[in-house]
Amino acid sequence: MDQERLIEIEIKLTRQEDLLDTLNRTVFRQQEKIDRLESLCSALALRIKDMQAARDEPGPADERPPHY
Repeated sequence: MDQERLIEIEIKLTRQEDLLDTLNRTVFRQQEKIDRLESLCSALALRIKDMQAARDEPGPADERPPHY
């Protein structure tokens, strides 16, 4: 009886270790994805800021022609 119980406990422990390893890999991959998305968001925010700054600067289309 004790031997069966010990085997059952070892099986449960092995399954928990497997599950923990799977969860760790999942969390690691998710963190990698979060890092990539944060980097992408930062790059997009900078690009939008640059586009807004360029739009606010007067360009050749906003200048008065020399004959005025």
